[in-house]
Amino acid sequence: MVFLTANSLAALVDSTISTKSSLLGRAVHAQIVKTFDSPLPPFLSNHLVNMYSKLDLPNSAHLVLYLTPYRSVVTWTSLISGSVQNGRFASALVQFVNMRRECIPPNDFTLPCVFKASGWLRMFITGKQVHAVAVKTGLIWDVFVGCSAFDMYCKTGLRDEASKMFDEIPERNIATWNAYISNSVLDGRPQNAIEKFIEFLRVGGEPNSITFCAFLNACSDTSNLKLGRQLHGFVIRCGNGKDVKVMNGLIDFYGKCREVGSSEMVFDKIKQRNDVSWCSLIAVYMQNDEEEKACGVFLQARKEGIEPTDFMVSSVLSACAGMAGFELGRSVHALAVKACVEGNIFVGSALVDMYGKCGSIIDSENAFQEMPEKNLITWNAMINGYAHQGHADMALALFEEMRGIQGVKPNYVTLVCVLSACSKAGLVKMGMEIFESMRGRYGIEPGAEHYACVVDLLGRAGLVERAYEFIQKMPIRPTISIWGALLGACRVYRKPAIGKIAADNLFKLDPKDSGNHVVLSNMFAAAGRWEEATVVRKEMKDVGIKKGAGFSWITVKNSVHVFQAKDTFHERNSEIQIMLSKLRRKMKEAGYVPDTDYALFDLEEEEKISEVWYHSEKIALAFGLIAIPSGVPIRITKNLRICGDCHSAIKFISGIVGREIIVRDNNRFHCFKEGRCSCRDYW
Repeated sequence: MVFLTANSLAALVDSTISTKSSLLGRAVHAQIVKTFDSPLPPFLSNHLVNMYSKLDLPNSAHLVLYLTPYRSVVTWTSLISGSVQNGRFASALVQFVNMRRECIPPNDFTLPCVFKASGWLRMFITGKQVHAVAVKTGLIWDVFVGCSAFDMYCKTGLRDEASKMFDEIPERNIATWNAYISNSVLDGRPQNAIEKFIEFLRVGGEPNSITFCAFLNACSDTSNLKLGRQLHGFVIRCGNGKDVKVMNGLIDFYGKCREVGSSEMVFDKIKQRNDVSWCSLIAVYMQNDEEEKACGVFLQARKEGIEPTDFMVSSVLSACAGMAGFELGRSVHALAVKACVEGNIFVGSALVDMYGKCGSIIDSENAFQEMPEKNLITWNAMINGYAHQGHADMALALFEEMRGIQGVKPNYVTLVCVLSACSKAGLVKMGMEIFESMRGRYGIEPGAEHYACVVDLLGRAGLVERAYEFIQKMPIRPTISIWGALLGACRVYRKPAIGKIAADNLFKLDPKDSGNHVVLSNMFAAAGRWEEATVVRKEMKDVGIKKGAGFSWITVKNSVHVFQAKDTFHERNSEIQIMLSKLRRKMKEAGYVPDTDYALFDLEEEEKISEVWYHSEKIALAFGLIAIPSGVPIRITKNLRICGDCHSAIKFISGIVGREIIVRDNNRFHCFKEGRCSCRDYW
């Protein structure tokens, strides 16, 4: 029979913490009770309190503590540190108060935990009281206690006290300097962080990975590419070029400075990449609008056996949303379920957003409803999903529901989503009421995006003159999106005079954008003002501005098929042309009349009909009908705004073939079904 000593049992208790096995911990506890008479030896009780506290079993930890007759500072500190480690900061402070009531003085391990709890709870008064205890006991001069006090003052926003505390610390270690630099960055004072880093080097300090990463964050916040590059060289000279944490920080820094090539170079040089390395590169591509590359990196990471984390999954889902990658998004969703991260609030919010932006509002609703916890990002994603697909009533109903949830308050983005929903549905009165109540009711100062939504709201409703007057009275300088919304309304309602004003302002703000010139030219042509239309086209040619090519793409069996207008290069072109002819015949029988307002104005009518019939989205749709099985929705993405003729034609086709057709253009979603569109012909 093997007899376990107190020391071996204590070692077993500690092993349960590293293995995070509460079942093993309770078994060892039972063996201790069986081996020793009550009360248990104090040092074993301390180990048990520490175990239960670290395993986040506070009730068991408290029970053991109160069954221990001789409680020491070690007993209480075990309980307090475990509470802090598991985010139970308020509980940690209560336990500290109870310890003081028993007249047990804290030690240099207790006080850092209590300072941390005070800082996280932003309880600066409590933090100051703990500081007084530290001074009274003489522990404030301990480097770790002093550093914790300094960090607490930084976290609670007391800059003067933090600076004074830093100056009073007699011996500063690397943790103290890191705390100063990191907190300066978090507090929005990156220049202060840079200056402190330089001072640290001057006094002979040797930075570690935390120091380097904090400094890189300061450089990226100030867009100081030159200084960051200097640090990169310093890192290599110091022999830290193989430190994966520092390399990850460099990937992130270069990405934020829009130096994607440098991020890729650093990534390629890392020999032992971890999941953060892959996540960092994915984030870089996302920040620089290269969603396809972000998805490619994710797939490569999976091939190399990297397990998906919540951050990685949420980032890739955002990439799928940006490129309307519905099929890949569903695959990532399946991986999230397999990795047990789909319940994470950030992953769940990304799923809601991805499905909404891929045109599957039902999947978006399901993801929203299944989330165990929702934050403001989740609500905004769902409201925005409804808005993009023209379900203004659902968006507004959800907005009202959100306002009734305690702890969830509408923010800047929420109001943009709601105003966008009103705009797309033509709810002028409702939209104006919400806009005018932003300051008083929600405490939100209207920004450029809100003003653009209002201009779009008025313009779409045909109130073009009112929209122009609104712009003239705005307290901010009109942006590209504001003038663009007005120009779009002038095109639809044929207001060339105001349209010319909007276009002239757009030319000043973005002279290289061909789209604005084309809209103005077509608007003049539609109004019969041919000379002015010709002048605009000539100006484009003289300046060297070329009209952006229109593309439509569709995904079939994990392959992306891209089409341009009049495209005949696809391997299944003969089948596509047969399908187009078949559709054209059936549509004519159903009463379809081509809308040639969207063709070039200098063509004959018959040529115009042919021109609009071979637009890229129609060709992509014809391919989808022959390549995608019956009953499966056809999803098409277009880089430009869908024209009126294509919109009308696809409505006819959806009724003829009995298929759901989803088109995402550069403005919104159009869900065609049974001869109707979700936008209700209002886009």
